[in-house]
Formats: sequence, C-alpha cells, structure tokens
Amino acid sequence: MTTAQSESGRTITTSIPARLDRLPWSRWHWSIVIGLGTVWILDGLEVTVVGNIASRLSEPGSGLPITSGEVTGIAAALYVAGACAGALFWGRLTDIWGRKKLFMITLAVYLGATALTAIAFDTWWFFLFRFLTGFGIGGEYAAINSAIDELIPAKYRGRVDLLINGSFWLGAVGGSLLSILALNTSVFPANVGWRLTFALGAVLSLVILLVRRHVPESPRWLLIHGRDEEAERIVGDIERRIEAERNEPLPPAEGELTIHQRERVTFLEIARTVFAKYRKRSVLGFSLFIGQAFLYNAITFGFGAILTTFFDVPSGSTGYYFAVIALGNFMGPLLLGKLFDTVGRRVMISGTYLLSGLLLFGTAWLFDRGALDAATMTACWCAVLFFASAGASSAYLTVSEVFPMETRAMSIAFFYAIGTAAGGISGPLLFADLTGTGEVGDTVLAFQIGAGLMCAAGLVAVFLAVNAERRSLEDIAKPLTAAATKAKTKTKTRVGADPDAGGSKPATT
Repeated sequence: MTTAQSESGRTITTSIPARLDRLPWSRWHWSIVIGLGTVWILDGLEVTVVGNIASRLSEPGSGLPITSGEVTGIAAALYVAGACAGALFWGRLTDIWGRKKLFMITLAVYLGATALTAIAFDTWWFFLFRFLTGFGIGGEYAAINSAIDELIPAKYRGRVDLLINGSFWLGAVGGSLLSILALNTSVFPANVGWRLTFALGAVLSLVILLVRRHVPESPRWLLIHGRDEEAERIVGDIERRIEAERNEPLPPAEGELTIHQRERVTFLEIARTVFAKYRKRSVLGFSLFIGQAFLYNAITFGFGAILTTFFDVPSGSTGYYFAVIALGNFMGPLLLGKLFDTVGRRVMISGTYLLSGLLLFGTAWLFDRGALDAATMTACWCAVLFFASAGASSAYLTVSEVFPMETRAMSIAFFYAIGTAAGGISGPLLFADLTGTGEVGDTVLAFQIGAGLMCAAGLVAVFLAVNAERRSLEDIAKPLTAAATKAKTKTKTRVGADPDAGGSKPATT
C-alpha cells in the first residue's frame, strides 16, 4: 500500500479489495454469515408472531385493551413506518460512522424495543414499541447488507446475500409454529403466552449481539475514511486465519485501487450519483422493490381470510399452512442462489420475477374456476413464492452492489423504504379490502395486480439488470473517491452495450 498527500486528504493505492475478493470460502466467512445474517430470522419471527397472535391479544384477559384490527392494522402500520424511518435514519449514519457500529446499535435498539413490548400494559405502550422495534430492524437492512457485500468474496456474493435475506422465512416458519404454542391456553395463560414470544425475540437478539462483537468493520469502509492501517490489520488477520485453516499460502491478489480518502459524502453527491449518473439502475431498484412488495401483499394479506372463507379452514389452523408457505419461500433463495453467481444476475433476476408473476396469474385462473382446495391453493402459493422469494432477495442484492461504496448503505435504505412503504401502506389498503370481501372475483383481481407488477419488474430487469456476477464491487460501480485503477491482469470485455444497464465495458479484474 502506498500513500500520498492531497488537499482533501491522503491519496492511497491499495490491493485490499482484490485481496478480499480472492479469498476462498472459509470458517471465517461462515462466522460472518451467522453473526450478521441471523437477524433476518428475528424479523420473520416478529412479523409472523404478531399477525398470528392478534386474536389472542384482542381477547379478554390478554392484559391489553386492544382489538384484533388495531394489532393487524395500526400496530402493523407503525412497525412498517418505523422500519422505513429507521432505514433512512440509520442508513445515512452507516455510511458516516461505519458498518460495525451501526449493526451493533440497531440490533441493540431492536432488542430493547422487543423486550419492552413483552411487558406492554396499555395500547399506547404496545404501539410505541412496535414502532421502535421496526425502527431498529429498518436500520439493520442497510448496515447488514452493506457489511455482507463488502466482506464476502465476489464469486460468492450473490448466493450468500440471497440466502441471508431469504432466512427471514425461517423466522416466519418458527413464528407460525410458536404462535400456535402461544395461543394454547392449556400451556400458557392468555396474558402470558404472547409476552413470552416477544421475550424470546429479545433473548435471541442478545445472543446474536454477543456473536457480532467478533465481526470486524468493513475494510473497504475503513480505507475510504482514512483508517487504512486498521483495514490492513483486519485483512492480514483474515488471511492468516484462512492460510492456517487450509495449511497453504493464498494466491497473490491482482489489481490495485487508488483513492482520495474523505470523511463523508454530501447528500447532494449521493443524489447526483444515484439519480443522475446511475438513473437506469435507480429505475431498476424501484421496479424490483415495488414489484415484490405488491406480489407479497397480494398473497400474504389475504391468505388467512382466503383459507377460512373459501376452504373452511379453522382459524386456529392457518398457522400450519403459513409455515408450509414460509418454507417454500426459504427454499427459493437456498436452491436458486448459486445460479445468480453462475448463470448470472440478468437471467436469474428477470426469470424469477417473470416466473413468479406468471405462476400467480395461473393460480388466479385456477382459483376463479373453482379448481383448487386448501391443499392445492397452498401448493400453488409455494410454487409462486419459491421464485418470488429469490427475486425479492435479489432486489436487496441489486441495490447493495450497483451503487458506489460511499452511497451503498443510503441506497439500500432508500429503496428498502420505498418498497416497504408501498407494501406496508398501499398494500393493506388495496389487498386487505379485496381479499376480505368473500367474493372470488375480488381475490382474483388482487392476485392479478400483484402478478402484473411482478411481471413488469421482470421485464425492466431484462433490459436494465446489471451483470454483476463474480465482479468486484469497485468494478461494478467505481467509488466516488477513486482516482485510478492499476491493473496487473489483462483487460476483459463483457457482453452488452450499456455499462449503466450491465452491458459491455472494459473491466479490470
């Protein structure tokens, strides 16, 4: 690593990004996945438990003067609003203060808010800490996705990101089964069971917080913020661990990056970069997030009502069906994730969006004809969400890797907030009414709206998806602080025409 002085700060030339990308998979990488990725399980647990225990909370003797509509309506909206606000608030600080500091702070906020929800004694208290729980979770999305992408080698980045984001549905499976236990008054009193579900979330987050202490700061973030010596120590330690694990030296890293170190980037620079320089990528991000938000709301906001109204499934048994659906959601990223790194981003992103949309159109047609029962409807939903979950996870992957390093966390936060707001505000207003009328035609329309928007997003991805597979983050989007790139390997030309849309450009690796 070499350094020089400039008016805005030191100028350094480093091979650290290339050294991180050339690392083989190791136990150290698994520790990162466990330390950072498990919070998505908590998010899935939170959302599912609250939806499934709404009936218990509204009953006399629950300890809260609250109605079922207030739990699934006001409390759910406040959780979503908190997540959107938290993403934007913490996202900016993640780019300024660093990934590690923020993924510790946001998890601590989540932990405290969840624990205080468990001791709620009045409706306003429950509402307040549902908002603050969402506020912490929203910040997690920006901090965690930034850290994961900057620590995981380029050739594994797609599958790891998809698996981590898809682990939300493992939490949903656990939440469905846990809510069945919590609702059983022969096991827990009516005013205790629901409190224990929130207390469990707090305990699990405390364990994760302890594990996270060993996750390092992103060396890429340290480089830009004048802490290159610390970055060198972290990367050197990782390399020594992996060499000891493999009992052989690592191959040399090829490629260097020269940057002008800066403390922070202004909002104007971020806006100019995201919405002017990379406007096609912004259109892609908007499309992917809004498409998946509406598809999921078309199904999840009405699944319980559809099962009970049209198929006579007892309300106490819908949790079993949701557990099956959630498992289908998790299997999508798990089984398809590797293909995003091998077949490629453009084919897989557009393919998963289009397939899930077309399958939901088919489900709507079968439902309209009266050809489905509870089991086959659940099977259809599983097929749809198998592909949709991989596509939805790829939306987070996309916005976290196609914008420059200095804007990464804020970009994730912004697009997450837009998608979450669309799904959590307009989604309930539209789909809850349609699927709650008891009319087959209204439910069919809800499915068709979600499917149409998902297909539209898939078509956008056909033209605008970025060919980011197996490429370094600095190659996909040059850092705003970058001065020059010194290559030690031959220049490779990639297929396509428009660099902004993932096309051809000379790239150094």
